[in-house]
Amino acid sequence: MGHGDLMSQAEDVADQFLRVTKHYLPHVARLCLVSTFLEDGIRMWRQWSEQSEYIDSTWNCGFFLANLFVLINLLGQLGCCVLILSRNFVQYACGTLFGIIALQMVAYSILWDLKFLMRNLALVGGLLLLLAECRGEARSVFAGVPSLGHQSSPKHLLQLGGRVFLVLMFMTLLHFDLSLLSVSLSTRQTLETKFLQNVVGTALMVLVVVGFKTKLAALTLVAWLLCINFTFNAFWSIPSYKPMHDFLKYDFFQTMSVIGGLLLVVALGPGGVSMDEKKKEW
Repeated sequence: MGHGDLMSQAEDVADQFLRVTKHYLPHVARLCLVSTFLEDGIRMWRQWSEQSEYIDSTWNCGFFLANLFVLINLLGQLGCCVLILSRNFVQYACGTLFGIIALQMVAYSILWDLKFLMRNLALVGGLLLLLAECRGEARSVFAGVPSLGHQSSPKHLLQLGGRVFLVLMFMTLLHFDLSLLSVSLSTRQTLETKFLQNVVGTALMVLVVVGFKTKLAALTLVAWLLCINFTFNAFWSIPSYKPMHDFLKYDFFQTMSVIGGLLLVVALGPGGVSMDEKKKEW
């Protein structure tokens, strides 16, 4: 069986998956996408004193501003999640979450940590895709109204931006190591396996960004991320009093949000600014 036949079969499987799940896939995608905001809002409630003390000690801003920061994060995140899941005022909810992400990036000095910065930007990508979906629903109400050039429409530009930011999550998972000649055979085989996984992962990321075989590439990344998430971020296996529990829990839900964004890519498609869309014109 040739490479083309395998690719065709894989695309058929992806199309079949989309046909079976098309009615509830967007709902699952939204729930996954907002999961990190839900978890963080609940954490703000449970760890109110610890969070306010941290902000106060870090920025020396006083009791009132430190508690106001926690309150904004708690109400803002939980309230926006409810709006997004109920499909009410989604644009305003996404705008608020953009602000909360920016606020946390400054408050927790995420701007200076490349890994956490890229993961927060991946969350931004997921929210951009939510805005694109919201615009698509709004446009369907005015289906008979003619529109200007579709490839440069705000919806398609949002989809492009969402895809670009979304794959930043995977950049934090790639660890290339070219020193294969200076290690033992077993270690070399392990490194070669990781290197192959990184190459495949990079190829899939590029496909999602440029919008080529987008649904298949996004579904493959979803499967890959699910395996990594439940294997390496199993926070439930660590006692809650250990610091690693909170770290893995944070990582787990952030990864679930990126999975939600990728599922939105599968449900919505790549949009007008993509190679898949260009192929339709050829």
